[in-house]
Amino acid sequence: MAGIQIKAEKRNVIGKQVKGLRREGKVPAVVYGAGLQPTAIELHSREAERALARASGATLLDLELEGVTHKVLVREIQRHSIRRDLRHVDFLKVAMDQLIRAEVPIELLGEAPAVKTLGGVLVTGVQAIEVEALPADLPDRVTVSIEGLEKIDDKISVGNLTLGKGVRVLTSAEDVVARVIYQVAEVLEEPKEAVAVAEEPEVIARKKEEEGEEEEGAEKGTEKPTKEKEKEKPTKEKDKEKPTKEKPKERGKGGRGE
Repeated sequence: MAGIQIKAEKRNVIGKQVKGLRREGKVPAVVYGAGLQPTAIELHSREAERALARASGATLLDLELEGVTHKVLVREIQRHSIRRDLRHVDFLKVAMDQLIRAEVPIELLGEAPAVKTLGGVLVTGVQAIEVEALPADLPDRVTVSIEGLEKIDDKISVGNLTLGKGVRVLTSAEDVVARVIYQVAEVLEEPKEAVAVAEEPEVIARKKEEEGEEEEGAEKGTEKPTKEKEKEKPTKEKDKEKPTKEKPKERGKGGRGE
């Protein structure tokens, strides 16, 4: 689509000050490219919204700046994450006699007979292709009819697309644009009954731990007597080494005469 015009003015406001510019109903932008230094510009928000709504990344625009018209492509659009209003736009000035590369969106038209009569499902593949051409030969978009998809497994690949003269497709010719497949029946899994897990292993484990503690205690208890016995042994040996004292004989009442 050609002939879309956008008016712009040079912008002196930069950085965080552009917030005030947006409150005034304007959008900050920049233009750069062939024979032009990067220039900060500003657009009227409503006019820019209407123009960009009809344009794609391969649409040639007429950007009017200080009385001079520049042929430009939209290189990047930034929007607010929630409100989706314009936040910033990048324009690329092109030289009309030089080849450029751009992404061209694909638009599917019609209804596939295999979907309508056979109950198939249409699966889409690539939604844009990369091409190389002179700016004047760039297609705005590629329209593809899916009326020829009459059977299941019929498909349209990038190699089947028809483009204008002087346009070279850079995307792989084998990439699928659209295909009809069988509808997969949805299988609902029956909910599995919850199996109660017995808690006995935990109890047994605890019993084992208690028994282990008791055995450790018993082993510690048996160690003490052995140490006492070891202490007692040397004392008995010492007792054996001591000479036994004989008791004095009792003298009879009769004295020596007995």
